[in-house]
Amino acid sequence: MAKVIGINGSPRKNKNSAIMLEHALQGAASKGAEIERFDLYSLSYTGCKSCFACKLKGGKSFGRCAVRDDLAPVLDKILNADAVIISTPIFFGDVPGMVRSLFERLWFPALTYKSDGSIAYTKRVKVGLIYTMGMPDLSEVGEMVNTHVGTFNHFLGKTEVVTTHETLQYDNYDRYVGDYKLELKQKIHEEVFPHDCQNAFDMGARLAE
Repeated sequence: MAKVIGINGSPRKNKNSAIMLEHALQGAASKGAEIERFDLYSLSYTGCKSCFACKLKGGKSFGRCAVRDDLAPVLDKILNADAVIISTPIFFGDVPGMVRSLFERLWFPALTYKSDGSIAYTKRVKVGLIYTMGMPDLSEVGEMVNTHVGTFNHFLGKTEVVTTHETLQYDNYDRYVGDYKLELKQKIHEEVFPHDCQNAFDMGARLAE
């Protein structure tokens, strides 16, 4: 039985990123996988502290983050899983700080600084990345997404991406300041978002196989 870990990188536990993640996890479950979800904003942790304990020759934390906080057991579960699915919104053209800190804590222990590009991790873990955004397309963040994919491909395992765009941010837009193309957003939410959720489900199923 495959083990698939789901990570919600949004501060909201039941909106776009979380909904996409749940579809992906249900896709994995449809293939018989054991699934487990974590909400990053329910945890207390920091990014990499640059202690270099993960690089100490013969050290007890070689190839593993030595910081013991709320994220530590989640990292352990990811590295022992068959696949991890990380769903994140885009804030100001980037992932939220909590997600970036997760990436640092996953990536840095794998890095060995060896000229042959070898990594410290001995187990490969497949990766699914879900990006949810109010932007109409990936034009502003495509380079960042490509960097994430390339880094995860190298350090963790084969990585694939699902995105959704023009997401609805509020239940009632009349209450908030802003000039929105609300009719377009509602149309996309009704007609396109379900297909994006299906894409997430299909990705989860693939990752569990």
